[in-house]
Amino acid sequence: VLEIIPGLAAWATLLGMVLASWLAPIGAAIFIILFDLYWLVKTIYLSVHLRGNWKRITHNLKIDWRERVDKLKWDHVWQVVILPFYKELFEISDGLLASVAGADWPKDRMIIVLAHEERVGEGARDISKKLRDKYKNIFPHILETEHPANFPGEIPGKGSNAAWAGRKTKEYIDSLKIPYENILVSSFDIDTQVPKQYFLVTTYHFLTVEDPIHTSYQPVPLYHNNIWEAPAFSRVVANSGSFWQMMQQERPERLATFSSHSMSFKALVEVDFWQKNMVSEDSRIFWQGLLRYKGGYKSHPLSYPVYMDANVGRNLWETIKNVYKQQRRWAWGAENFSYTVFGFIKIPEISLRKKLYFTMIMFEGLWSWATNAILMFFLGWLPLALGGEIFNSTILAFNLPRATRLIMTFAMIGIVTSILISTSLLPPPPEKTPKRKSIYMIVQWLLMPAILIIFGSIPALDAQTRLMLGRYMGFWVTPKFRKSAEIENRSEAVPIAKV
Repeated sequence: VLEIIPGLAAWATLLGMVLASWLAPIGAAIFIILFDLYWLVKTIYLSVHLRGNWKRITHNLKIDWRERVDKLKWDHVWQVVILPFYKELFEISDGLLASVAGADWPKDRMIIVLAHEERVGEGARDISKKLRDKYKNIFPHILETEHPANFPGEIPGKGSNAAWAGRKTKEYIDSLKIPYENILVSSFDIDTQVPKQYFLVTTYHFLTVEDPIHTSYQPVPLYHNNIWEAPAFSRVVANSGSFWQMMQQERPERLATFSSHSMSFKALVEVDFWQKNMVSEDSRIFWQGLLRYKGGYKSHPLSYPVYMDANVGRNLWETIKNVYKQQRRWAWGAENFSYTVFGFIKIPEISLRKKLYFTMIMFEGLWSWATNAILMFFLGWLPLALGGEIFNSTILAFNLPRATRLIMTFAMIGIVTSILISTSLLPPPPEKTPKRKSIYMIVQWLLMPAILIIFGSIPALDAQTRLMLGRYMGFWVTPKFRKSAEIENRSEAVPIAKV
């Protein structure tokens, strides 16, 4: 029953809007105006948070984190880096390991785990061996794990692969007799590149936050590795994803884990690793911790970036399909709603206030994702189309389009903020990039209304409808494609523009 709620609420809202526009057009028109006003206030509120986190990131990128960490006792801290990969090119995996190798961290206190899939065959084994041979003189502790194919009770994908690798890593750690509470573990998407000071940043926060064991450490994903190669719509989708994570970092009480993240190895063992039958294992691990520790778990914002790939296919149509499928997979995080609420029902030790808070923010987030863009940009004209002659002769009908247009014009502050921050964060363009492409980086934001519907509400509605009908999704691996296999090091990229 709980799996039905997100999709049912979304469809009830959209169909209810159609019926209200026909049967009660005055009420529908008032709702549209009030909703647009709500969106204006929300846009201003989120824009303030976005700018705040932008300032925090630029500040943190300029800090000497080695100096800060050296003031603490940190020679007992180990870093485990788990790298699940599938069919990605060697150059993609090599880019991640190269950035880790270049990071400021004692390599004798780092364990690298190359986690490949048996179902891929010799190709994955060859890449894993090639990576190990290349980096074995840099990393004294480098493991290879092979996740078995067709393992009972699993969904093939990153979560089951990472869980297998985590258990194998535990065996290795036990042989070294390293206390779990001294270990930070990072699970990275294979296209990730870490800045030079990333592990110092996570260590500093690990050593200074309250209750570090029961905490995840969440960086901000910036999709800059191939941003100059991506089509305009893919760039807007990628930047929008980064901006959402930046806004969440300013609201840490709402922050869950996403994509590449770090956490205590002790907590990972105690929650029994990432769930093996989930699509959204990256966010699920946070909810596992919240339930396992009876509400005593949090995600801590690092306000520090990792660099990843924007979604790029081999041609425009492939990119369109891949972006849609990726957004639908992320929207499949709706599966966490039923899992978490059911856990709240079973665990009386979690306070009612905390249960209601997390339930409401999850519900509101899922509902907004699936409905808000459609309500704003597509259904606002329905009372005029379905309300009939009597309604269309009223002053309200005459003023409805003017009022909504005025409100949406003021809401453009969100797009202006996005333009300023996205351009300030951009890495330098590759050589021989036409100058006009820098202009496209600004003009692309005019696509935002269409993108919010096509790559926002529709894939979210698709995912929630599938969940509602019991048509469960498997894990779809986003293809990693770069026109140039050469990976630029973003570790020293520092935004410099003022916003």
